[in-house]
Amino acid sequence: MNQAKINTSLFNRLRFVLVETSSPGNVGAAARAIKTMGFSELILVNPRFPDVLQRDEAVAFASGAQDILAAARIVDSVEQALEGCNFAAALSARLREFSPPLTAPRALAAQLVADASLNAAVIFGSERYGLPNEIVEKCNVLLNIPANPEYSSLNLAQAVQVLAYECRVAASEDLSPATGGEVGFQGNAASLADIDGMFAHLEQALVEIEFLDPASPKKLMPRLKRLFSRTQLETEEVNILRGIASQILNKRRRLDRS
Repeated sequence: MNQAKINTSLFNRLRFVLVETSSPGNVGAAARAIKTMGFSELILVNPRFPDVLQRDEAVAFASGAQDILAAARIVDSVEQALEGCNFAAALSARLREFSPPLTAPRALAAQLVADASLNAAVIFGSERYGLPNEIVEKCNVLLNIPANPEYSSLNLAQAVQVLAYECRVAASEDLSPATGGEVGFQGNAASLADIDGMFAHLEQALVEIEFLDPASPKKLMPRLKRLFSRTQLETEEVNILRGIASQILNKRRRLDRS
């Protein structure tokens, strides 16, 4: 395997993010789950116990994956966990009114393997409450694991194992189309931080032209986020949208001065 292939491997481009996890055992079991499937990057956002990575229960449930625990990072926010990512998938058993497009683990895995420009994160919520809407809305897709509709509850570590397994299977197969040279233009996927900045800029412009009433915003911005999440925005496209927002704001200010 050549160096370029190693660098673009999904095993080097995918991270697993656990948000507000309460059980040290689940953290250890999640570390074990991702190591058995060949992945290594684990990030915890505001776990219940700040010393969770050193707790006996976590170490015991890691069962040989202590190196994953030792390398895991603890951060204060999802934004920090997603630094360097340009694609995020939120896992939830609960469907949301304004969620990004719904997909299954196998379809997600195929997409991540097929597009080597994606530096991705799969985000898992707390054992009791799952993920809040504001985190789900930041993501490109909403993941739902097909399960028994009469009993669809999965333990956190089990859910991590399912996702890691599907991604390993996809990464181990040649899912990329035969290439005889690239067809058409392919830009770089925009980072999630850049997309967040674009939405803030766009919201400011919409308020300025009185298309959006900040006192009664209703569901406009969540709907726009859902719309754009289906497009997999590229960096240049984000720059274009921010340029449009800037032009709207500048035009409005010139009119106000005249």
